[in-house]
Amino acid sequence: MGKKLSQRQKNIITGSVLGDGYLEFDGYKGTRLQIKQSKRYKEYVFWLYKELHELCKSAPKRKKNTGQWYFSTRYKKELTDLRNKFYSKGKKIIPLDIAEILKSGLSLAIWYLDDGTMDYREKDHRSFTLATNCFTNKEVERLIDVLHKNFRIIATLQTTTCRGKKYPRIYVGKMGRDKFLRIIKPYILSCFSHKYHN
Repeated sequence: MGKKLSQRQKNIITGSVLGDGYLEFDGYKGTRLQIKQSKRYKEYVFWLYKELHELCKSAPKRKKNTGQWYFSTRYKKELTDLRNKFYSKGKKIIPLDIAEILKSGLSLAIWYLDDGTMDYREKDHRSFTLATNCFTNKEVERLIDVLHKNFRIIATLQTTTCRGKKYPRIYVGKMGRDKFLRIIKPYILSCFSHKYHN
């Protein structure tokens, strides 16, 4: 069975699943987490690996054709339990009990590093968005409720248009940005300087 996931590892994986991470079920041994990032975020990939290395067989590798860095964990039943919450018929969803899962500032930071952007204009404006394109409006509203309930962050649902189709996203503006910044600040790596401004 191997060593159980630590709470810190669970928090990291939760943030990753909300973001770019993918939980792959093999139908037999269990589920593994797959991490893939562009070469720009090599530092981030190796940081994630350092945190999760006990769960992995090998260190991150680089794809020759794209320069992308990637690694995966071993197959684990605990990850299957998490996959059952976050996937339905192969599609990523937001579980009804997300408030019991997304409680850590570390999870929130990982989610933002994966799928967030900052709009910053000196002495004028600063806001944050979390891309939630693959989720329904109702699921995004559920996430917004959790941000307020568990982190006291005020956020709103906005829509963005891509190729003629509208997608929901989470917007953290004036009412929530300072609290959001305080929570994610301890986890910002240098390769993400464009996503953070003190």
